[in-house]
Amino acid sequence: MSHSRSVHIPNVNFSYQEKEWRWLNMFLALRELKYAKGRYFLIGLIMVLVAWLTFMVSGLANGLSSDNASILKNMDADYFVLQTDSEHKLTRSALGTEKLEEVRQLEGLSQSEPLGQTMLSVYRNDSKKKIDIALFGIEPSGKVMPSITEGKSMGASNEVVVDSSLKEQGVQIGDTLGDQELGIEWKVVGFTTNQKFSHTPVAFMDIQNFNKLMQASFGKQTASYNAIVIHSDNLNKESLQKSVADTEVITKKEAVQGIPGFKEEQGSLTMMIAFLIVIAAFIQAVFFYVITLQKISQFGVLKAIGAKTSYLAANLVGQVLLLAIVAVAISIGLTFGVSAILPVSMPFELGVNILSQYSGLLILVSIIGALLSLNRIAKVDAIEAIGRVE
Repeated sequence: MSHSRSVHIPNVNFSYQEKEWRWLNMFLALRELKYAKGRYFLIGLIMVLVAWLTFMVSGLANGLSSDNASILKNMDADYFVLQTDSEHKLTRSALGTEKLEEVRQLEGLSQSEPLGQTMLSVYRNDSKKKIDIALFGIEPSGKVMPSITEGKSMGASNEVVVDSSLKEQGVQIGDTLGDQELGIEWKVVGFTTNQKFSHTPVAFMDIQNFNKLMQASFGKQTASYNAIVIHSDNLNKESLQKSVADTEVITKKEAVQGIPGFKEEQGSLTMMIAFLIVIAAFIQAVFFYVITLQKISQFGVLKAIGAKTSYLAANLVGQVLLLAIVAVAISIGLTFGVSAILPVSMPFELGVNILSQYSGLLILVSIIGALLSLNRIAKVDAIEAIGRVE
């Protein structure tokens, strides 16, 4: 149902159908963007820069997160059993073989696997340059074992499977990694991907050989593990905690949070992103409020000839939405363009989910920032504005 509205102003007589206002407002919004293109270019440029910086920081935060904890994030595990008072840190935990046997006696577990971990600096072949690795002892036939992307799984006592990032340091299948001081040497037999711990490439070896290494090189008298990985279909964290005495049962998310420096690193970057989004909303709110104040007379004339406040508000929101979408689209292109020339060693990951979330958030805060101007538009007095024009 449409309504006709006729308004008489001295020397001016307008009559519009309601539906025509929608087209008129759209026309006015686009015409204003074209007429004041310099003004809107500047605010658009600011929106592009803020969105670009937000995407770059998000990509770095996500990349650093994977670089720090990809082995735990990608691990097929439900829970981890750690030593009491280890504060969710694998590196502080030590469990005996009797605890592994106790866990394996529990009903409701589909599988439980021992996990050993230590940090080492090794030499490749006869090179004098040290390479840092995070050595993980696991069961080669267990669920924790990652997929082999090149070569084969480890079998013999001196075989390891390593993360493919070690290729950047020249490591190839058939190379040897060793520590001359400890008198140990392993042969690289396979590669896997996305397996890093505390920003260090992971090398996997059989848990039995790992324990022999710990006993021979570090003087441990008995076999021990840093954690027991639980795959459970029926038991939850609370019931597991009650069933295994003198231990600390944590989820995979808690294990990731327990990596030294992970929370602090991600917290700092998340705070930067939050500040960027708040700054974006504040800048746009101020800009569109100033623009609104400059157009008070125009809004008054439009109201005098029958324009509803809702149409004027839609005009403003339409402009903001158009600017925000174009700015986000340009900033996404810039982000992927820059990421393509970043050094391979720089951790940068920006998946579709994160990109969609931050794009939607940036567009949303743009609209919220413009809402401050809507209140001012609603209070425009047509008679006063016309008098101001005269």
